[in-house]
This record gives sequence, C-alpha cells and structure tokens, in this order.
Amino acid sequence: MQELRKTVCNRDCPDACSIVATVEDGRVVRLGGDPDHPITRGFLCHRTSRFLETQYSPERLTTPLLRKGGELVPVSWDEALDTAAERLLEIRRASGPAAIFHYRSGGSLGILTGIADAFFARFGPVTVKRGDICSGAGDAAQLADFGEEDSHDLADLKNARHILLWGKNVFTSSPHTLPVLREAKARGAELVLIDPVHHKTASLCAAFYQPRPGGDFALAMAVARVLFDEGWLDPRAAEYCDHLDELRALARRRSVAAWCGEADVPEAAALDLARRLADRPAAILVGWGMGRRTSGGAIVRALDALAAVSGNLGIPGGGVSFYFKRRGAFDLSSFQGDLPPPRTVCEPLFGQEVLGMSAPPIRAVWVTAGNPVTMLPDSRAVAEALATRELVVVADSFLTDTARLAHLVLPTRTLLEADDVLGAYGHHYLGVATPVVPPPDGVKSDLEIMQALARRVGLGDALDGSARDWKRRVVEPKLAPLGVTLEALERGPVRNPLAAKVLFEDRKFPTASGRVNLITEGPEEREDPDARELPLLLMALSTDKSQSSQWARPPQGPAVVTVHPDAAGGVADGAVCRIVSRVGAMTVRLRHDPAQRRDVALIPKGGHLHDGRCANALIRARTTDIGEGGALYEERVRIEPIEQPDPQS
Repeated sequence: MQELRKTVCNRDCPDACSIVATVEDGRVVRLGGDPDHPITRGFLCHRTSRFLETQYSPERLTTPLLRKGGELVPVSWDEALDTAAERLLEIRRASGPAAIFHYRSGGSLGILTGIADAFFARFGPVTVKRGDICSGAGDAAQLADFGEEDSHDLADLKNARHILLWGKNVFTSSPHTLPVLREAKARGAELVLIDPVHHKTASLCAAFYQPRPGGDFALAMAVARVLFDEGWLDPRAAEYCDHLDELRALARRRSVAAWCGEADVPEAAALDLARRLADRPAAILVGWGMGRRTSGGAIVRALDALAAVSGNLGIPGGGVSFYFKRRGAFDLSSFQGDLPPPRTVCEPLFGQEVLGMSAPPIRAVWVTAGNPVTMLPDSRAVAEALATRELVVVADSFLTDTARLAHLVLPTRTLLEADDVLGAYGHHYLGVATPVVPPPDGVKSDLEIMQALARRVGLGDALDGSARDWKRRVVEPKLAPLGVTLEALERGPVRNPLAAKVLFEDRKFPTASGRVNLITEGPEEREDPDARELPLLLMALSTDKSQSSQWARPPQGPAVVTVHPDAAGGVADGAVCRIVSRVGAMTVRLRHDPAQRRDVALIPKGGHLHDGRCANALIRARTTDIGEGGALYEERVRIEPIEQPDPQS
C-alpha cells in the first residue's frame, strides 16, 4: 500500500522545495515535487530527486562512533554522550568555556538546528563563528546600503521590463526561479546575463556580457557614469539617497571606455545596461559569487547604487535582490543566551585562527550541520586545526572529511526524517518539515542529542520540549498575531506575512538617516604578482550534481577542470593533468570549452579532500573587504601536463 507524505527540503539551497514522498511498507520509493506549492510547482532539482540513493546508502551512519586506539569504533549512545559530557565539563572547568568552539554551518537550514546554539549559550557561552563563508560580503553590503536585507516577492519579477542576472546561474543555483523568469519573458521582459562564466542561463537572455573575473565593480561604475552623463537618473534620487554627489564623482574618476577596459567588456555593454535600468522597472538579481572576492562588498554595493539612482527601488518590477530573509518570520530568542560569546572565530579563517588561539587555546570543537574541512578555504589547515584538538565532536549522517577527524561522531537525521520549520532564502514561503519515515534505529535529531547532553552537564530541563513544542516557540510569537499558527503551516506553505511584496515601497530605509547609503569609494587597487606564473583564476562553482559537499552520487575519477582551449597549455581535451596553486596541487581531468574566458579555470565545489577532489585545498584563506566572507575566487592557478613515462626506457 503506497502513501503520499509531504515535507520540506532543509538543505542549503534557496528554493526550500516541498517534497512529495511515496512511502511503501515504511520505505520511501519515490520523490517528487509538490504540485500545490507555489514555488516548487511539481518538480525537484537533480540533486534532491536522487536523494534516495543517499537516504538508503550503505555508508550512512546509524550508531555513534568513538575514537579508541586511533580508530573510530561503534559505541552506545550512553557511552557517546557520557564521554562528550565528561570531556566538555573537564575542559570548561580547567580552561573556561572559551576553550570550546561551537561551529554551526548550513548543512541543514532547519530553524531547530539552533538548538545547538541554545545548548552552548547556556553551557558557556563558548567561542562561536563570525562572518559567513558564502554571503558575508553581500550581507554586509546590503545592510550598509539599505539597513535591511530582503527582496521583493519572487513573483514580482513578472512586473519587470528588464531583469539583469548579474553573476547568477539560475539553472544550477535557483532552478525554481526559472518558471518565474520564463513567465516574465512571456509578458515582455528582457533578460540579460552578466557573468565571467558562460553557462546555460545565457540561453534565456537577450544579451550576455562576460567581464573579467572581479571586473563587475568597474562595469557597474561604467554603467553609473552613463546614467549620470545621460541624465537617466530618477529625478527624485536625491530625496532618498545620501552621497549622490560622491557617487557621481566616483563614477567620473574614469571614462566609460576606461571603466569598460578594466572590466574587459565593450563600451556598448555599459550603454545597454544603463539604458535598461533607465527603462524602468528593471530588477537586478545578484549572484553570490561576486561577493566571494576581496572586493566583494564593493561590487554588491555598486549594484545596490545602480538600482537606487536609476529609480528601481520601491517600485513593482524593480529591486536589487541578493537574499530573502529566511529567518525573519521566526522568534529565535530561545536559542540565545544572556551573555555574548567570549570570542569568535572568523569562518573563512577557521584553520589559522583555531591553530593560533591562546589564553586559552581552543581545546574542543563541536561541529553542527557542517563539513568545514571540505567547504572552507585552506582545507589542510582546517584539517590540521581539528586533528590537533583534544576533542572534536561531529553530528552528521555520513563520515565526511570533517567527521573522519573527529573523536566522536553522532549520527543525525536526514532531510526526509527532519522535524522542523523552515524559511527560504530564494522566496518568502514558510513551511514545516515533517518526517516522511522515521529515522533508523540508532539515529537521533539535533534536538534529542542536545536535550540528552543538557541533562548530563547540569542544565536539567533547560532544553526540554518536543520538536512540535519548539516549532511552536519559534513560529507563533511573530506570526500568530497575524493569523499564522503552527497548525496553519502544517496544512501547507504560507507566505511570510511580515515580508513586503515590494520592498521599500515608501522609499524609507532603516539606515541611520532613513535614506540609501550610497557607496562613495571603490575597492583598493592591488597588484597581482602571480598573474604571469599562474595565469588562471580558479572558480569553484556550484554544480547540479551536489549540494555543497553532499553529492547525489559519489563522483568517480579526478575532478574535472574546465578551461578555454587556448588556456590549456597544450593539454588535450579529456587528458589527465595537474592544476597548481601557491598552496597545493591536484590531479584533474581537463575539459575544453571555447565559450569560457581565457583567464579562468572552473571546478565543481564540494569535492572531498580524502578523494583528492577538494578545490579548497588549493585556495588560501582570505576575507572579503566587508562582512568577513570568504574571498574564494582570488586564487591563481596554472595547468601542468603530467609527464608520461617513456615506453622505450
């Protein structure tokens, strides 16, 4: 007998899809998209549609593992939790809570993963992370410019005349935006892609501009210069924008030709983009990749400024969308403590900061919903930092690169077993994750783990309550007064009633002055001494085959690196070679693509270190200009052939 059960995907993706699971004899036999969900519309991405291979993988962990004699061996939950409690208490007693570092990432975006924050806030407070490896620069940019970080309703794109997809690959990273874009096109909107990487999104677009990597700021200034020179500003811009004269002076430091030369695009590109912005309404969809540069914050602020001065803020069909405020509907106060953390670790600098901290040193690391060895730059330093701690605890469903270094691994639920509540960072709909099947024997939720640990370390019933109790605690304080209860969410998706359909419609902004805070200075110009020896910029990009380091199917063989044929250094298409950076080297298979620029090398992100596929092993740990994001796209590399043995020797 088959039964259809619904849940919401909790993985690190903007779409937060509603899943319809077909369950037969207690086992999920098919996954599909919910046709009744206004965003999911009946289809799932490649990654999630194949999740059953992960769900029922023989490599899934179903018992705690404790390191004994150098090996991870199965133990009971009582032994695992008793060991964790004993070691945490001893480290806190001897060195204080600052010697414990709780690292939580986005492997699950369920709101209740914050229960681990609640535990460590009460047990300590302990050391926590700061910054954001993915979005730190963009977050800081929009907060600096607008005092808020959110977007128009996704469906408002259908009101646009022009949609600028600036560094955004919707086919891979936001597939459920595609139907909205196609509907906007059917209503007459024109799409433009601006991206140093050629990808399938170009097929939707009336124009495609391919600036040099990091050339987006220069291109934005060229567009701004055209807007100022042609008088294509919103006549009211001075009423709601601070520093308009300073932005004009910044744009006029160079000619349009000089700015476009720096961006490596034709002058016609700047004229075309300015014309489109002036032909309101025009929306800018900002991809996250641009923020992953040392000038990432300046780039996003420049795009914010273009939307502001062209009059595309606060109008239907306009806006500059970087992020949807996925946590905004929820009350997170239950996860917070009374005292601030004693210190923080910058997420992109995880390895070097954990290794370098003293008075006290970091003695213990607890990892929730993350795989920092794979997903953070300078992977080997991250691995060394973990391998040299006295206690590393990882909660995960699989033996990841990070879990392999742990002293204790605690098996957790998958997305099909999650009992949680979610927002999305690609739209405004809220949903409830309900287990479509129970977890295997021996697997616990983060909530169950932290409640059991709390009782062992003297926190008593501080975290007590069922998953449903906790969902009600986070949902109803803000939403119940607006008529949205937990029961309403359990019946189906609800649009966040706190989110405006058109952001800043009154042209009032929660900044200090109540006006847009326009950018006034460009990024610092820097020499690039490695350019001659290492001619290519490495870009580790999202792939439809994995969600971060969670692959739909384990990849086989060397990682594939894509370059323009002229950048291959004589290495044939399909040949095995080496890619070399200042900090590492990797054996890869080369793929030629004449549509790519000659100065980039593209590799899938999320490859595992223990498989020799981890791009972050080649990338130094550096931060963005603001927001302490990861400057992940600044690493230079070269392609080297692998010398073949002489068959005559």
